[in-house]
Amino acid sequence: MGIFNKMEQHGYEQLVFCHDPASGLKAIICIHDTTLGPALGGTRMWQYECEEDAITDVVRLARGMSYKNAAAGLNIGGGKAVIIGNSKTDKSEALFRAFGRFVQSLNGRYITSEDVGTAVEDMDYIHLETSHVVGRGVADPSPVTAYGTWKGMKACAAEVWGTGSLQGKTVAVQGLGHVGYTLCQHLHEEGVNLVVTDISAENTSRIVAEFGAKAVAPNEIYGVDCDIFAPCALGAIINDETLPRLKCRIIAGAANNQLKETRHGDILQDKGILYAPDFIINAGGVINVADELQQGGYNRDRALKKVDGIYNTIEQVIAISKQERIPTYKAADILAETRIALIGKVKKTLLP
Repeated sequence: MGIFNKMEQHGYEQLVFCHDPASGLKAIICIHDTTLGPALGGTRMWQYECEEDAITDVVRLARGMSYKNAAAGLNIGGGKAVIIGNSKTDKSEALFRAFGRFVQSLNGRYITSEDVGTAVEDMDYIHLETSHVVGRGVADPSPVTAYGTWKGMKACAAEVWGTGSLQGKTVAVQGLGHVGYTLCQHLHEEGVNLVVTDISAENTSRIVAEFGAKAVAPNEIYGVDCDIFAPCALGAIINDETLPRLKCRIIAGAANNQLKETRHGDILQDKGILYAPDFIINAGGVINVADELQQGGYNRDRALKKVDGIYNTIEQVIAISKQERIPTYKAADILAETRIALIGKVKKTLLP
């Protein structure tokens, strides 16, 4: 399918290719939908195998941000950016300042923040060229993402077992970075039995030592006999190979794009596994940085109160799923699309 056909099919507004020879910048900014407000989404830095992979990733992520922001009740649209490169070796002040100039050229249609492969200090360089960046004055959003994931997990537990308490449950956590670590901390404090894995032996050892978790090899996590599987690494991990191995009642994790294909969400429904749609349950981070756009600046207590609402949003998704007899991933789309469509129809009044 051609790029313009794909943009038309899924309602994309803009795809911007950014190149700066002096700094070596090769980046793509995708603006999916600005019905609710300017497009907000992080900048990911990744060593893609080819440019087509980068395009596929950025458009998928941008659409996910539109849905995430809408379902979270935020007055912002969805966008995303990717920088093609190795985040450990290719970063420089010049590269991020060049990228900041491209962000500035969009005149506020796109607001960026940190994402996989980028950090607060990178946003500081971007900010030298544009004011359309958030997350600089906010602490690492990862713990807030983990907090929201924990809340959403409890909402799923209430649906499956009649109580939001996770005490005594076994949770298998895949990915033990900033988000996975804090999620494990919340779960440990609630009395959860943890089974964990990560491609980093150091990350795994830390969780085992601090929280008494059981460690398994990365490929073994899918077959763990557990109550809840929490994917907190990269996406597409629910697929034809992993689905037959799953031994859980709930999938609730912070990773983006967990379903490799939408049909895998249908299979989960048929297997009786409750799936917490990723863009619903992992919205804590964007809710946190979006609070910086509020008048008066960032307020952590206000942000966390908003993140608490993920519990109720999961309940809404489950209610739509049951009422319409559809998988939860479709119910989540309906929730987001309904809000975008409704606000899009609100009459605009010309002010004097």
